[in-house]
Amino acid sequence: MKNSKTCIKCGGNNIVMIKNDGHPDGTYGNNIQCRATVLSGVVFVERYICCDCGYTEEWIDRSDMAAILNSKKIFR
Repeated sequence: MKNSKTCIKCGGNNIVMIKNDGHPDGTYGNNIQCRATVLSGVVFVERYICCDCGYTEEWIDRSDMAAILNSKKIFR
């Protein structure tokens, strides 16, 4: 949905994006905490919602992938 602007579930195009600006210290919002200290280890997640059927997608910026892959809080 992020790139196509079309819902993969219902084909609708009534897509909205909720950008997670959150609080600078990451204390609220849709985020992933990758380090023990909140200030240095928050990865923000953008959420895309189809307003026709309710399907959602979540995206993380490519520049944050290294923080996720190197986090001791992430399990495979």
